[in-house]
Amino acid sequence: MDAKDILGLPKTTHPLSQEKKSRPPKESQRKPDGISREVYALIGGVPPLMPAIEPSQLKKRPPSDEKITWQWLPFTNSARKDDLQLYHWVRVVNGAPPTGDYSFAKYNKSVDIIKYTDEEYDKYLTDPMWTKEETDQLFDLCQQFDLRFIVIADRFPSSRTVEELKHRYYSVSRHILIARAASPADVSGHPLVKEPYKVTQEKERKRALSMVLSQTKNQERKDAEVLAEAKRIAESRARMVARSARELELPVTFNDERGIVPGESISPLSSTVAPSTSMDNTSTLGTLRLLRVYLRTYALDQMIIAASSSAGLRTIKRVEQSLQELGVNLKPRVPTKAVCSEHLELRKEILTLLNLQKELQYKEADGSSYRDSTYETPGTPKDRTFVPDSMMFGGERVVKRDQKRKGPGRVSEAPSSPAQSKRPRKLKATDL
Repeated sequence: MDAKDILGLPKTTHPLSQEKKSRPPKESQRKPDGISREVYALIGGVPPLMPAIEPSQLKKRPPSDEKITWQWLPFTNSARKDDLQLYHWVRVVNGAPPTGDYSFAKYNKSVDIIKYTDEEYDKYLTDPMWTKEETDQLFDLCQQFDLRFIVIADRFPSSRTVEELKHRYYSVSRHILIARAASPADVSGHPLVKEPYKVTQEKERKRALSMVLSQTKNQERKDAEVLAEAKRIAESRARMVARSARELELPVTFNDERGIVPGESISPLSSTVAPSTSMDNTSTLGTLRLLRVYLRTYALDQMIIAASSSAGLRTIKRVEQSLQELGVNLKPRVPTKAVCSEHLELRKEILTLLNLQKELQYKEADGSSYRDSTYETPGTPKDRTFVPDSMMFGGERVVKRDQKRKGPGRVSEAPSSPAQSKRPRKLKATDL
């Protein structure tokens, strides 16, 4: 009893003709020559890391016209000062040994150390911090170890720092060069004279280098974020200045943000200018103080932009129109400090005048709207002419309707009706 009996399916036997699935034939790799069978089995067909030399190249024979032999021959070394005779194997072609200096003698480089005499030391090189014996020892070690001051400081008999040894050596060499030259101009281009060694600068350089090398990953990430934020702020400021210049149609050339602009060249803002204008002017002054080299016209353009930042484009156009009506150029022809200051002061006064005129127009418009209004506040005198009831539509109905609309306790705005004619009162004896 199986699953087919339960489901009622006919039983079928697998045909004998059904063949097993054939696997693709494995590609046989031929073992290269020169490698043993065991080594090749360990490699397993993986290519070697280093390029292998073909066996054919090893079996390659030299040309028939060349006869190469190896001989044990002596050689000369110009780097050695003694007469020591050394030998090595040399490739000899057709029986002719190679000639010339030793191939590794070119790597023997030494430093030319300046030597001084006793007279020169007494005349130019005396130093209360150094004795002649210590100076002689220093120069001997510099000659022996080729200015490797770390090794020299380790071998020096007295306790001297590397910076002190460097300062003494370079200062002595510099004084000797200047003393032996016919004129200072002859040695002005020498590295020891052109760039003298500075102990404080070297110590600061090593301190900064040790701080950089001892930084953690977190500190490096924070420094990178600060630099990226500073770059973003500088770019945003540059875009704002360019946008303001395009609005005012003033040409602006950006320079490196390094330098100074004298703050006294621009007079302080008057009290009538809005506070936002003062803040913009202050920030622009701070930005311009970063400029080392600048044009007066550039500084004036920045000050004009800062002073007019609170005004709209139409107001700025009116300021320029007022300047043209007064016969004043939009840019001074001679942009000195005094002229630029007066020009900016005139622009601010015109801007203040336009703001005051605008405020005056607003006040007059408000006053005229109050005068023309039909509404009156309670308690105001009423100078309205009397309108008889006969001229009113509906007579008392209109009055009653108005009285119904008014709330209790309100003062009626309608004029009171005239008093009815009464009989005159009789005079009493007391009235006489």
